[in-house]
Amino acid sequence: MTAPILLCAGGTGGHLFPAEALAHELKSRGREVHLVTDERADRYAASFPAEAVHIVPSATFGSRNPLAVLRSGLKLWRGYRQSIALMKRLKPAAVVGFGGYPTIPPMMGAVQTGQATLIHEQNAVMGRANRFLASRVRAIAAGIAQNGADAAHAAKTTLTGNPVRPAVLEAARTPYAPSGAGEPFNLVVFGGSQGASVFATVLPEAVRLLPPELRARLRVTQQARAEDEAGVSEFYDREGIPAEVAPFFRDMADRLAKAHLVVSRSGASTVSELAVVGRPSVLVPYPYALDHDQAANAARLEASGATTVVRQAEFTGERLAALIREVADDPAKAAAMAAAARAQGLPDAARLLADLVEAMPNRKTA
Repeated sequence: MTAPILLCAGGTGGHLFPAEALAHELKSRGREVHLVTDERADRYAASFPAEAVHIVPSATFGSRNPLAVLRSGLKLWRGYRQSIALMKRLKPAAVVGFGGYPTIPPMMGAVQTGQATLIHEQNAVMGRANRFLASRVRAIAAGIAQNGADAAHAAKTTLTGNPVRPAVLEAARTPYAPSGAGEPFNLVVFGGSQGASVFATVLPEAVRLLPPELRARLRVTQQARAEDEAGVSEFYDREGIPAEVAPFFRDMADRLAKAHLVVSRSGASTVSELAVVGRPSVLVPYPYALDHDQAANAARLEASGATTVVRQAEFTGERLAALIREVADDPAKAAAMAAAARAQGLPDAARLLADLVEAMPNRKTA
């Protein structure tokens, strides 16, 4: 049996989805894959194609309270020590980090024990965890060309694209068919791993402003936080609009395949999946990200004509209603946006990243 490959990812979809895509590709090559993550990964890890899932303690310094900082530090140290023991026991062929603070203990454990290490950065702007690790690992893979990349890291960076899951590649086999007059118009709304409360407010406002003939065509899938789910569902029920509302959809790739318009945040995985599947979108970048990574991701797709980017401060019912009407009432525009998105897709990203990972044991430390 060859040595396993360890994939380390924070417990959110944005980090775990590309890791899952790489895991599928590596498994198809006969490689043994293990996942290292934190406690939040339960909703995703069940379908993750790994021989084993290792939960490693981790924490972030989100508070300035001295006791909270001390507790976080101790938890990170505990995770680091457990990771060193894990590396010594498994002796992996390579260790790959996908960002998020839970990757720091296992990646540092891998560095400390001399493993072949690589990080994959999904966003156009490198996140804090990956910035911390970048100078310590042997190689860097970029899902999107990096804005303001450190020159010292350029020599060991390869642009691979963001791997997308097999379900997304299957969805990409469905060509985009614009909705014509009198035909159902499928609107898909999601806001990251746990939905976005702003969508729970703005979508009902926008739907109320749509003309009756478009409201009659509307079919909605909306991801909403648990605390917003009942209110959003009740709105659609009152309005007589067919809608499925839930905090999480396991078949989101299928729903993307059927979508005529997607309204969402602009995390790297979302932007990559929209491009591979080829669907028109309205993107609302998360405004409070320290590195403004979602704005940078969205800007790249907007430049191609595939999406309309709306700042959250300007994301109103009136604005969204107008954008929905533009796509629903103009099939040619909708088709052009879908084609522009598809042109930006990188469906071979998992294969390219797997090639890089399998070459890692033969690479010399940078």
